Amino acid sequence: MSTFPRFRCAFDWLSDGQLLIVSGRQGLLVRREPDGSLVTHADLSDLSGEGHPWNEIVVDGRGNAYVNNQGFDFPGGEFAPGTIAVLTAAGSARQVAMGIAFPNGMAVTADNSTLIVAESYGKKLTAFDIAADGSLSKGRVWADLGEGVPDGICVDAEGAVWYGDVPNKRCVRVREGGEVLQTIELDHGCFACMLGETDDGTLFMVAQEWSGTEHMQDGARTGQVLTTQAPAAGAGWP
Repeated sequence: MSTFPRFRCAFDWLSDGQLLIVSGRQGLLVRREPDGSLVTHADLSDLSGEGHPWNEIVVDGRGNAYVNNQGFDFPGGEFAPGTIAVLTAAGSARQVAMGIAFPNGMAVTADNSTLIVAESYGKKLTAFDIAADGSLSKGRVWADLGEGVPDGICVDAEGAVWYGDVPNKRCVRVREGGEVLQTIELDHGCFACMLGETDDGTLFMVAQEWSGTEHMQDGARTGQVLTTQAPAAGAGWP
């Protein structure tokens, strides 16, 4: 089996069911083969500027994979804005957005028209129009979250977005413009959330105790997967 260094950050599936994994420190997208081996699907290292790690991925309905780069070394590094790159279904890769304040979770609306990205340090969700060739344009604030610190996100069938919030220990549903529709308080930091698309709206939340960046490597096994009923099922991607 092929091996790759640790710091695999995020994953998503292509339309044919192939699993893509972000190997962040290497600047690679890794693909899982049917026999379980891992192979390089795409090399993004030339797009990473100073070699900073890649973070989140979302594959849209056209087969384009969007991957974001933190722009600085987290934790401990001096902050610098991050970027978003696209790997098109045809196999070409290029940068399509920049100036993102710690890009984190991403989602694409069901009509493939809009990419939404969580700006963790910006405390907002930012939206971009998606062109037919995968380019992004018209970057704008989709929702100002006040003191919210968004991590993983997902879109529901009513057009609202759920975001996980680690320091505030909650998962929050907002509509475009920033109106808070629902807040689920947790006793762990919420890193990611996802909705089922074919059920009555089960929300899955991944949570873990968070003691700050200085304790990230402690190895404490405090992770949880939590579920609750949500007002609407999932839509779009992932």
